[in-house]
Parts: sequence; structure tokens; C-alpha cells
Amino acid sequence: MFNDPGKLFISMYHYTRDLKHSRYPGIKGLDIRLFRQQMEFFKTNCNVVTMEQVIDAAKGNSMLPENAVLLTFDDGYIDNFTCAYPILEEFGFQGSFFIPGKTFTTHQLLDVNKIHYIIASADIGKLVTDVKQKMDYYRGREFDYPDTEELWNQYAVDERFDGKETIFVKRILQTVLPEMVRKQIADDLFDKYVGVTQEQLAYELYMTPEQIRTLKKNGMFIGLHGYDHYWLGNLPHEQMKEDILKALDTIEEFIDPKEWVMNYPYGDYSDEVVEFIKDKGAVIGLTTDVAVARIGMDSNFLLPRLDCNDFPPKSENYKKWI
Repeated sequence: MFNDPGKLFISMYHYTRDLKHSRYPGIKGLDIRLFRQQMEFFKTNCNVVTMEQVIDAAKGNSMLPENAVLLTFDDGYIDNFTCAYPILEEFGFQGSFFIPGKTFTTHQLLDVNKIHYIIASADIGKLVTDVKQKMDYYRGREFDYPDTEELWNQYAVDERFDGKETIFVKRILQTVLPEMVRKQIADDLFDKYVGVTQEQLAYELYMTPEQIRTLKKNGMFIGLHGYDHYWLGNLPHEQMKEDILKALDTIEEFIDPKEWVMNYPYGDYSDEVVEFIKDKGAVIGLTTDVAVARIGMDSNFLLPRLDCNDFPPKSENYKKWI
């Protein structure tokens, strides 16, 4: 594949499940049949490395093998445990799991997942109309934000895996509007489209502490993904610190507090975020910047990743970086 020992391909996973037979087949994830095929590809063509190997190389103590690949799983979904983990065990691979503290402590549905399931359950054209109507309804009552069409023109932009309508809904409900109004709109739309309560979905969706403990006990790596899955780079400084400290507190059992790894929610970071996690013992930071990581050249706190869809059997996009 490639023979530069400084190169590290980091593959990013979210939902890993039997999509066809799941309650929400429209959710975007890697079908478990394709996940197995991808592990077979990595077994044949690559050296799947552990996070401990990456940390050691980032410190300058060792070199990674040729064709190094790191497997990372975001958000703490239970299907990472029930579907992906047994296959990782079968192949002898380590996965690195990054789990927001809120998912396994208070069992509340993250805003990011409210939005995923709304989009998976609704016609996107009707959903955009609903979002715009809600924005107009709430504007000026308690909240002030720009004109709806102005925001549409700014944020309705096609991205790698989503069309402009989907990106508009995601950005408006993730970060653009004031937090209280975007939560209210997301709650309204969830009730309209999804068909279960938020509590039911939260208990179905996320790993339990016992499952996280099992992963750790059996050689998987556990890291930070914030507490509330905020866009950390957009938060006021004190709120950013509070979220990271709360995440460290809730996940303390599963990490080395002197040498842990941060995976920035949404890939969002700032210089302040990076300096703060360094001060608190982080040694690696993972982004969603799209590239191959170059250990020893990239900042250890800004390592880019590719999506699992960039590798076979989904595509051969990874070859752009060989």
C-alpha cells in the first residue's frame, strides 16, 4: 500500500450495524457485512496498529510499521460493541473508542444523535421547510439570529458525504443557532419524525459502563470525546474547560489521566482547546481533517483521519494519499 513508516492512515467509524434490519435503515453507517470485508482488506494489505504504538511513535520512541492503520470509533454506540467489537477480536485488531461522558452517565440523547435520527426519518425537502419555519417562529421571541435565507445561503453547501440540504439542517441545529433555540427545534422535530422517545433511543443507542469496561479489559483503547459532544472550538473558554474536565471525570476509570487521547467532537478545535488538553495530560488529538497522518511531522494534537468510506470495499479514495 505505502512504505513510508511515518505515514498513518486513521480510519474513522460511527455506526456499525446491520443497516437493512435496523429500526432506522436510513441512518448513515457502515453495514456490518462491509465492516468485515474492510477488516479483511486491512488484514491482507496493512498493519493495524494499537493506540499505544501510535503514542510511543508520537513521542519519538519508536517507528510505526509500514502500511500502518489505526481504527477509531466515535460516539460510544452500542453497535460498536455488539457488531464491530467481536469482529475486531476475531481479527486480532485493537479499536480505539471515543465516548462522550453524557452517553453512559445520564443516558441522555446527544444533540448530534437527535439530528442524525431526524434526518434518517424525514424527507429532507420537508425537513428543510420545517427547520426554516421553526427558525422564523422562534426568531425575536427570546432569541436573535440572522435572516433564514441569509443562513441558508451561508450554510447550504455540499460536502463529501452529504448534500447541501442535509448540511444546512446539521449546521443550523448543531452550532449556528443559540443553544437553547436549536435544542428546542431539535426536540420539536424529533417528536414529529422519529417515533420513539429520546429516553428510549438513548438506552438503545449507547454503550453501558459495563460494556466499556469489557472493551478496556480485552485490549481495546478508550479515549475522550468531550462530555456533551459540543463544538469545543466554538464554546466560551470557561464552558469549554468545564466540558473537558467533566469528560475527564466521568471517563477516569478507563484512561491513564497522565497520558490520554482526545478526539475532538465534530473535529472542532481551537488553539485554546489544544493548549488546555495538553495541560491536562493529553498526548494525542484526533481531528476530522481529511488526510493521512504523518507522525513526526504533523502536530501530535492535530492528527487527520480518513472516513471508513475512503477504504475498500466502499471506495479506494485512500490511494490519493499513498
